[in-house]
Amino acid sequence: MIKMSGKIYIIGIGPGSSEYLTKKAVDTVKMSDYAVGSTRAIELFSDVKNTIPFNVKELLTTLERGVELASEGNTVSILSTGDPGFSGVLNTVLRISDEKNFPRENIEVLPGVSSLQLAAAKCHIQWDSANVMTFHGRENIDDILPVINNGNITIALPSRKVRDMAQFLLDNGVEKTRKVIVCERLSYPDEKIVASTLNDIANSEFTYMCIIVIYP
Repeated sequence: MIKMSGKIYIIGIGPGSSEYLTKKAVDTVKMSDYAVGSTRAIELFSDVKNTIPFNVKELLTTLERGVELASEGNTVSILSTGDPGFSGVLNTVLRISDEKNFPRENIEVLPGVSSLQLAAAKCHIQWDSANVMTFHGRENIDDILPVINNGNITIALPSRKVRDMAQFLLDNGVEKTRKVIVCERLSYPDEKIVASTLNDIANSEFTYMCIIVIYP
């Protein structure tokens, strides 16, 4: 007997605090057979039937397991920090689903609030004209150089430490007095927003959970 395909929900869970979860996300996880995500993501939900947590090293294997479970007829929620379509797991899940012949019409994406959106709100930025960039998982960050002086604000997810990105910009001729805001651990109780200069940021320490806003 051939089992009917189940359903995959790729769910944006916001920047980290449960306050930024949508009602749709909460209701969908509650009715799902499985929730796949990091431990931090899963802990945002109080009513989960079966959980499949992962760390970075196990990400691909765990996402493949999630797609397999959906292929067996289960409803699977895959939790993606922020919004799945920006530096999230959307493309990875779609690729795995195609490889395993899971029908795309059985995949639904539920958007979430990204940390970039929250950073723009905290800094009072109309971000539709900003340079919005992610360098997560990338060693080469040269792509920032052609846009950093185009007259628009740049909002970026750094690939490495914030101070390393700041030093990279200094090394490539960006003036040391350029205004920069670092938004650290947005939505968490210890959230911190630091406005300073590029030079000062290059000599400061921050956690990995940061957004960097660079003014023209």
